[in-house]
Amino acid sequence: MTPGERLVTAVVAALEAADGIAGVVPVFDAPPSRAARPHLVIDEPVQGDWGAKGVEAREYRVTVRGHDSGERPVRLRGVGEAVDGAMRGLPRDLGDGWGLASVALLRRRILREGGDRWVASSEWRVRMVRGPG
Repeated sequence: MTPGERLVTAVVAALEAADGIAGVVPVFDAPPSRAARPHLVIDEPVQGDWGAKGVEAREYRVTVRGHDSGERPVRLRGVGEAVDGAMRGLPRDLGDGWGLASVALLRRRILREGGDRWVASSEWRVRMVRGPG
């Protein structure tokens, strides 16, 4: 499993277990062909090298999008807070020697898609380092 796959697997598990999401909002690791609203989608992370001489490390940009319908995005605001908690609580050990060095929220916003459709987007910078193992 690649480091990026390990990260996405951990994000899905954390979101599916989070209060306000668990059992209420389905989580997908790719855009679903059909899904009722609300639901969450984890975009494919953007990857960059974050290593140094003798250090294997990666930096990922992880975007979690929430999709919902309604006159106002009230439910998405609550889901956004749950996403924040889940991302900040990601396990530090991701297996095969990979661990989280940092998780930081870069931006979060909610936009109307049209009609009564809303999308909330949270972009995170996640840095991972591989230790001896």
